Amino acid sequence: MTVRASSFCLVPAFAGLLACAPTTKEAVVARADFTPDYGGIQTVLLDGDLVNFHVSMRGARDGSDIEAYGRCAAAQYALIRGFGFARHVRTSVSQTGGNWRGDAVYTISASLPKGSATIDAEVTVRDCGAQGIPTI
Repeated sequence: MTVRASSFCLVPAFAGLLACAPTTKEAVVARADFTPDYGGIQTVLLDGDLVNFHVSMRGARDGSDIEAYGRCAAAQYALIRGFGFARHVRTSVSQTGGNWRGDAVYTISASLPKGSATIDAEVTVRDCGAQGIPTI
């Protein structure tokens, strides 16, 4: 009975998500034309659990694409080091011509850190893979 009630609760949630999907021709074309060229990730351990990620790419739609690339790098790095979480400290984004660069700083930790900009490394790496964003 509980399972059945839970499944009915999901139907409105999925309907709501479908309502958020872009329906304009421009939105569909913009998504289809997105062919990023990920240029690589450089990692610098700053102090203990504080890590700096330098990422670069071509073909980004805007700064959020380079921010996502940095987030994916941080999540994978946390997993490699045996940690499960990361907290975003800051990201600086710059663009020269078609070259985008991100300079992101994250803390990594075994337990969920305080703050609102935290990420679950395992979930984030899985999402990055589904979106085709490479990690370390």
